[in-house]
Amino acid sequence: MSAVYILWLRELKRYRRSPAQIVASFGQPLLYLLVLGFGLGPVFQQAGQGSYLQFVAPGVVGMSILFTSVFSGIGLLWDRQFGFLKETLVAPVPRLTIMAGRTLGAATVSMIQGTLVLIVCLIAGFRPAHITALPLALLFMALIAVVFSALGTAIGSTMQNMQGFPLVMNFLVMPMFFLSGALFPLTNIPWALSVATKLDPLTYGMDGLRGAFIGVSHFGMVTDIAVLSGVAGVFLALGAYAFSKIQI
Repeated sequence: MSAVYILWLRELKRYRRSPAQIVASFGQPLLYLLVLGFGLGPVFQQAGQGSYLQFVAPGVVGMSILFTSVFSGIGLLWDRQFGFLKETLVAPVPRLTIMAGRTLGAATVSMIQGTLVLIVCLIAGFRPAHITALPLALLFMALIAVVFSALGTAIGSTMQNMQGFPLVMNFLVMPMFFLSGALFPLTNIPWALSVATKLDPLTYGMDGLRGAFIGVSHFGMVTDIAVLSGVAGVFLALGAYAFSKIQI
């Protein structure tokens, strides 16, 4: 247990940034929140859907958690390149423990980033329907963080260098984000797109966040929690297997 804590703490220390880096990390969330939130607001309102800022803010929070979580795999590649991973793997600690510590640390960092983006959303004008739903929203944020931190660990464990990570970003992470319903409602969409969104695990995280924050859920929050929990178990198992096969 102490090894898990040490690795978790190391991931948190990795997150320490300068004020400039913190501000830069808000660039993409602010772009989606302000440009789309206010730019598409009139169109969304004319369609009878209410405030687009209210709709898109939970998606922006989920997006921030997604990207931070998956990018934890880059940290694994960095450790491999500079030899720290080898020093960690030769320690008398089960690899499953090492993987658990790294994944939990990455998930915690993602939660911190998501919370900071949520504060920015509140400053921009987003208002949750009920403040009492905050614990449920934090649960969905944690589930998203664990699911995609485990995925990032699995991807980072199977790659040998950083050159391939942009391909993962462009052909896996970005499609998952755009298919998740973060930017558009899941009702009255084409059949093929509807099938794709249902196969995307992030869809259930976004739906759960939106249900917790503004009371609008497409699948129902019980379904969202069940699917995310199941996917988290699968991705943790895949991450543990991939991490156990790393050659040193």
